[in-house]
Amino acid sequence: MSLHGLAIFCLTYVIAVATPGPGIAALVSRVLSRGTHGLPAFIAGFVVGDLIWLTLAATGMAALAANAHTLFMVVKYLGALYLLYLAYRMWTAPARAVDDNVVMPEGERASRLFAGALALTLGNPKVIVFFLALLPTVIDLQEMTVSAFARIAAAICIILSGVLTMYTVAAIRSRRLFKNSRAVQWLNRGSGTVMAGAALAVAASRS
Repeated sequence: MSLHGLAIFCLTYVIAVATPGPGIAALVSRVLSRGTHGLPAFIAGFVVGDLIWLTLAATGMAALAANAHTLFMVVKYLGALYLLYLAYRMWTAPARAVDDNVVMPEGERASRLFAGALALTLGNPKVIVFFLALLPTVIDLQEMTVSAFARIAAAICIILSGVLTMYTVAAIRSRRLFKNSRAVQWLNRGSGTVMAGAALAVAASRS
C-alpha cells in the first residue's frame, strides 16, 4: 500500500468519524452528564469496534457480515438499548454542581462502558456503511497485505482516538459552565434527551 493510498484512507476516515452520529452523540452526552470517569474504556470500545469491521472487510468476511441480518439486528438493538440505559441514568442523576473528582458510580464500570460502546459501534449503520460500502472504493481489499492492514489499523487507532478526544475536550469545557444544581439538572436531562434520540436513530435506521 502506497503512502498516497494511506493518505487517501486517512482523509476519508477523518471525515467519516468526525461527522456527528450516534457514537459522537453518546460520547458527548456522557461527558456532559458524567464527566471523564471511565472514558478511556468507552473510547476503546469504539476503536475496537472499528478494528473488528476493518478485519471483516480485509478478510473477505464483509459480504457474510452484510448478509447476517439477524445478528446485525441483535447487535444494533443492543447498542440502542445501551443508549437508552445511559439516557435513563442521565435523567435520574442527582442534580449536583459539577465536580470532576466524583468517583465513578458502581454501575458504570470500565468493562460495561467498553462493552456498551463496542455494541453501539458494531450496530451503528454509519460505521457499517463506511467499512462495507465506502472502504472498498478507497482501498483495494483484494491486494491488502499484512503490512498494509497494520498501517490502516494503526491509523484507525490514532485518528478515532484523536477525534473522540477532541469532542471530549469540547464537552468538558462546556460542562464547566454548569456550576449550580439547577443548571446541572437541565444539563443531565438535555444530555439524556440527546442520548435517547441517538438510540431511536440507531433502532430506526435501515442498513
